[in-house]
Amino acid sequence: MKKLLLPVLCFAAFSLHAQENVLQYVKPITGTQKMGHTYPGATVPFGMVQLSPETDTLPYEMNGKYNGDVYKYCAGYQYEDKTIVGFSHTHFSGTGHSDLGDFLIMPTVGQLQLNPGTADHPESGYRSRFSHSTEVAEPAYYKVKLEDDNILAELTTSTRVGFHQYTFPASDQSHIILDLMSGIYNYANKNVWTFVRVENDSLITGFRQTNGWARTRIEYFAMAFSKPFKQYGHENYANDVYKGFWRKFDQTKNFPEMAGRQIRAYFDFNTTAGEKIKIKFALSPVSTEGALKNLRAEIPGWDFEQVKQAGQALWTKELNKVHIESRSREEKENFYTAMYHAFINPTTYMDVDGSYRGLDMNIHTANGYTNYTTFSLWDTYRALHPLFNIVQPKRNADMIQSMLHHYDQSVHHMLPIWSHYANENWCMIGYHSVSVIADAIMKGNAPFDVNKALDACVTTARHRNYDGLGYYMDMGYVPEDKNGSSVSKTLEYAYDDWCIAQVAKKLGRTDLYNEFIKRSTNYKNVYDAATGFMRPRLNDGTFKADFDALQTHDQGFIEGNAWNYSLYVPQYPDEMIAMMGGKQQFTAHLDSLFTMELPDKYFAETEDITRDGIIGNYVHGNEPSHHVAYLYNWTGYPWKTQERVRMILKKMYHPGPDGLGGNDDCGQMSAWYIFSTLGFYPVCPGSDQYALGSPAIDKATLQLENGKTFIVDVKNQGDKNVYVQKVLLNGKPLNRLYITHDEIMQGGEIVFYMTMTRIKRI
Repeated sequence: MKKLLLPVLCFAAFSLHAQENVLQYVKPITGTQKMGHTYPGATVPFGMVQLSPETDTLPYEMNGKYNGDVYKYCAGYQYEDKTIVGFSHTHFSGTGHSDLGDFLIMPTVGQLQLNPGTADHPESGYRSRFSHSTEVAEPAYYKVKLEDDNILAELTTSTRVGFHQYTFPASDQSHIILDLMSGIYNYANKNVWTFVRVENDSLITGFRQTNGWARTRIEYFAMAFSKPFKQYGHENYANDVYKGFWRKFDQTKNFPEMAGRQIRAYFDFNTTAGEKIKIKFALSPVSTEGALKNLRAEIPGWDFEQVKQAGQALWTKELNKVHIESRSREEKENFYTAMYHAFINPTTYMDVDGSYRGLDMNIHTANGYTNYTTFSLWDTYRALHPLFNIVQPKRNADMIQSMLHHYDQSVHHMLPIWSHYANENWCMIGYHSVSVIADAIMKGNAPFDVNKALDACVTTARHRNYDGLGYYMDMGYVPEDKNGSSVSKTLEYAYDDWCIAQVAKKLGRTDLYNEFIKRSTNYKNVYDAATGFMRPRLNDGTFKADFDALQTHDQGFIEGNAWNYSLYVPQYPDEMIAMMGGKQQFTAHLDSLFTMELPDKYFAETEDITRDGIIGNYVHGNEPSHHVAYLYNWTGYPWKTQERVRMILKKMYHPGPDGLGGNDDCGQMSAWYIFSTLGFYPVCPGSDQYALGSPAIDKATLQLENGKTFIVDVKNQGDKNVYVQKVLLNGKPLNRLYITHDEIMQGGEIVFYMTMTRIKRI
């Protein structure tokens, strides 16, 4: 594919490595063209506001059916689109389902149009054409020319406040449109209610409540203008029969309260040529008062450049936690773009005073920690949270405290599965909060009540009416004829149970250890020795007939087929290999996975995987296979791990708009890249070991929060020198294929000596 790179505006910024500005290597929109669903807008690390352009307004449903084209707009932005509809304040990064897109703002001039119009005829509404030649995307900054109205749009943010700067032409018909109907994965009844209150001639407040992926979500805002508006109004597009006695007022123009399900508001100005109208837009999960507090605390003034520089300084600090040296600019762009993506989510979810809306819809206060939301745990337990345990341990501990408070507030008494904005959306399978909690406890990053955390894990894992779990507890597997995706669930439950067992053992709770270590072997119950694959079993104990190991749909798997999912026993790789025929047979199986041809028909119905995310039948674009290349380390062929990892790095990542081979899934795809580029990977979170691979940079320096430094030094690096000849840890030979978490966190140096010759180490 053609690699299309955005122009990057260089600027001076503080850096721990003053000789190099790492921000210049970040390509914020990598992954948007075919999949990846990232966006080019402005945000700060883990920010509550993620301010970005929307490029279309496709509905979630058409004629009562799901509209497949809407999947392209999981993040609201498509690089191939030619028009921008506006700029909204909340987004997901790289998810395969979506929500949000709240509070869309669009500047216009000329005759007021409150309909967005169409992509083919943008002049029919308020949207505008744009060109990538005027588009600048950087961490904490976005700029584009809205061509139809000759308006320059610039965006930046603090944690809770979006800052807009629009440079207008001369006009006595300049408008700022606030679209409270617009949203991502939108449909007619998604908006439950919206409310706007005009406080004065330059300040409005309000809220929006929606019923979407998060079915009971409410977000408050405060919107301040740098210049008084001369008049304002709104249109309510909902056909509500009951209008009450508000009908005695003309509410459409200069009426200080706007309320309804489908509202678009406007604010009118006179502007001179080159005049800048600035907007500060603060969010709060609690109240408009909270939004105002956030606004005044984080951006008290109107200096756009100062806020931009402050946001970019935050990014510089975070990105410099890992400083790499490489002769390849593309490698640096890949790496720091991955770091950028990894530090977007989870997102801060509380006001500056610590208050937040809980899962019980009541207001709580985060005392001594930052409350987070956006937990895409089926994805991020694999590598993102293990990465945080190294480079963001304080944040990761706060994220776990957020999960534990979710548990306290849950009427189901369960830890998060996939949660956002004070809602559990129950997406995907497993109970992988358990993995995140166990990984932190086993690695010594647990400044919370570990016994209480274990109790929450156990209660979650015993929740019989959750997703086939009762069958699993009684039968040792999930029967496919009782609960779909049964093999995937059985395998993932067994792994999570192993995590619980490790914590129980560490805390001396023998009864729980015995219970869950036994459950952790349930993977054996879905292995069919006759076919050599994991295979769905039925309630009567027989294996499902008409089994196709290449098919994903209706075969007992979710986002993967038997070839990929049969390798998912990360807690017991040696036992899995023996079960599947021993090292030689298992190695041949892995070889076939990477080299066979998967016909198009097997992923034709899968939205989030195209040919670009597949190597042979190895599906890197979905997470269940992310550990697979490292399994050669357990078969006596580590050179094959090294070869495969370097191949995946080259094929699945590059710094263009189509630069990811699958959805980034809130940073998991990027975390895989970061670990693998550094030369090690957490095959089994909950263990303290990282499997060694093949580092793809010359040198990396990890600045750890404990004040220590861990260095990865790579000798004889090169595209052909993908094999590891030897490894030294702090000057001594490392005669094993893993490094431990403690060895990293103690600081020191690991040195890889690379060669083009395959080195066989068993």
